[in-house]
Amino acid sequence: MTRKERFDFVIKWFSEHAPEPETELVFDNPYQLLVSVILSAQCTDKRVNLTTPAFFAHFPCPGSLAKAHFDEVFPFIRSISYPNNKTKHLIGMANMLVKDFKGEVPLTVEELMKLPGVGRKTANVITSVIDQQPNMAVDTHVFRVAARIGLTIGAKTPLAAEKQLIQFIPRELIHKAHHWLILHGRYICVARKPKCEECGVRPVCKYFKKLNA
Repeated sequence: MTRKERFDFVIKWFSEHAPEPETELVFDNPYQLLVSVILSAQCTDKRVNLTTPAFFAHFPCPGSLAKAHFDEVFPFIRSISYPNNKTKHLIGMANMLVKDFKGEVPLTVEELMKLPGVGRKTANVITSVIDQQPNMAVDTHVFRVAARIGLTIGAKTPLAAEKQLIQFIPRELIHKAHHWLILHGRYICVARKPKCEECGVRPVCKYFKKLNA
């Protein structure tokens, strides 16, 4: 089987079984998504969604968050991983949005990555979710799943995996493929004991083939 055939099978299967995949983060606008994605680093979406309603009630916009002090913000996110750093990032991010972007979340990867707490993965998430831009966010789930199936080969970094994935996925499907792989990794192709018996792409999966060799 060629690599293209493997990609074609995976894309066809997900297109049929998950035609409209979505992020599991709950948000109403780009600002809320940006805050949620920053909070979600090394933390579950479930925990973030439990935390953000009170946060957004208190800090409904970048302007209100920019005016806040550390001790005001920290209590709202103390249950999130790395709350100290994320508190600083959120306040810094809000200040930059107000100062440099008139309180609006920019929608280019380059501009987003200027914001505190925003790396390439976060910027790719924001632009692909809000604007359906053809950007592939590679988190631990995507990195693991893509390698196991055989979509990526020898990729040592998230950026290397990203470049391989967008090379074979049709441009108009990249924003969906990001969610396909994340959700597959979260619920089926889990890290310690993947649920191969439930996996629809196992006919082309290199990991499954190796297990049953």
